[in-house]
Amino acid sequence: MRTTWIFAALTGAVTVAAGIAHYAHATSLLTFGLSTLALAGLAWMVSFSTEHVGERFGSAVTGVLHSTLGNLPEFFVVLFALSAGELVIAQTAIIGSVFANALLVLGLVVIAGCRSSADGVMRFSPGLSKDNAILMMLASFLIVILDISAASNDGASHHVEEISVVGALALLLTYAVWIVGYIRADDGGGPTDPGAHVLPTRVSLPILALAGLGSAFVSEWFVDSLSPSMARLGVPQAFAGLVIVAIAGNAVENATGVVLALRGKADLAVSVVTNSVAQITAFLFPALVLASLFFATRLTFQLAPVFIGALALTGIALWQITSDGEATPFEGTALGALYAILAVVTWYE
Repeated sequence: MRTTWIFAALTGAVTVAAGIAHYAHATSLLTFGLSTLALAGLAWMVSFSTEHVGERFGSAVTGVLHSTLGNLPEFFVVLFALSAGELVIAQTAIIGSVFANALLVLGLVVIAGCRSSADGVMRFSPGLSKDNAILMMLASFLIVILDISAASNDGASHHVEEISVVGALALLLTYAVWIVGYIRADDGGGPTDPGAHVLPTRVSLPILALAGLGSAFVSEWFVDSLSPSMARLGVPQAFAGLVIVAIAGNAVENATGVVLALRGKADLAVSVVTNSVAQITAFLFPALVLASLFFATRLTFQLAPVFIGALALTGIALWQITSDGEATPFEGTALGALYAILAVVTWYE
């Protein structure tokens, strides 16, 4: 626990330093570097406090809380990107979070879970992974249909915004039906780890509130410094959104899943990661589409063809590897390899 407080103090110091760099108009690279570290630390603090709040309820509620509040930094990053007119960054940040969690983080979780298993095979409940794959397929269906319409230049291609709004509402309704059933079906009924040291609510809730508030400020500084920093480094915008923003704002907090897998808590580890994937595709993405109606730059479900293909294939890979409730180191490595290939392709996009 002492290490935790030291890390929290360091995160606070880095956040203050990032704020000073931003308001003192320091170089974009310095502000970007400090903001990235601060965003990652705040994401971890959100994850940490959420886990302690959720420990009192069970694995389903903990997983939902973790993914919902853990996506706060990503939500703010995309909002500020849209307000700044950075549509490419906004789009790739969202789908980058899907790829980072479904491929990179889940791959690491599988490898970690296999290491903690006596026979080298990670076992978990297949129901949750199957549901998340279905939600991802539903979002992919909407995105693919829109792209086909745009490519053929038919009548629907002139109404992408309207279709995106209706699609967003349909996704949110489906997600709501799923989440209610998922929580009701949870048989945990209590703490996910009765022997664990859990922070009192009067401590964990203020930490959560401060980390969430800090994420809002740091996200603005992060977005402001992102484009000029990437231009100076020669990093393509799509790569910055898909890889750098996704890892800084979302995948880092899901390192909790790796830790849980190493402790042998396979169900909770998979729940944390796959819940995040479902949240991004069926909740965060459509919610941001609706929120973008208040900005000059509108977010829609129309993406570049390469990302549409990658999203659909990621859904298939997720289904194939997790549907049987077992995973091996080979499968975890394969997920990581898919992410590496996608990152390289994005660099040259």
